[in-house]
Amino acid sequence: MKAYSSILMKLLAALYLSLLCASQDFDFFYFVQQWPGSYCDAKQSCCYQTTTKPVVDFGNHRLWPNYKDGNYLSNCDSGNLFNQNKISDLRSSMQNNRPTLACPRGNGVAFWLHEWDKHGTCFESVLDQHGYFKAALDLKKQVNLLQALKNAGES
Repeated sequence: MKAYSSILMKLLAALYLSLLCASQDFDFFYFVQQWPGSYCDAKQSCCYQTTTKPVVDFGNHRLWPNYKDGNYLSNCDSGNLFNQNKISDLRSSMQNNRPTLACPRGNGVAFWLHEWDKHGTCFESVLDQHGYFKAALDLKKQVNLLQALKNAGES
């Protein structure tokens, strides 16, 4: 039963993304999550954000539109500036699920600004700033990589 539930969640996430892609000038989305320990090992160091140490789970790193040939859209609208007030209701969830691990330590806002400027502005005909970050948070809940790995380890 757990396997069917996991497959169903993945299919729902794929359907959600395909509906968003249908009206866009790109082929698919990359939804990237990172394991904090791997990031810190690869960088030979990391700095936890000033607000909280991330939970022991995969964190959302980015969501971006991609083409089949490997190219991707980026920095689509330099006039659509990041405004942290637009995501104030998501702030706590983002600090837990989309933490920054880069040094020097920060509260996550600089990382979110970078992700919005580079990737989020490319979704603006479908998702506004709030919708972009909420979509990534919702995808993390739907896919739940950590739980899928735990389930795969069960006999």
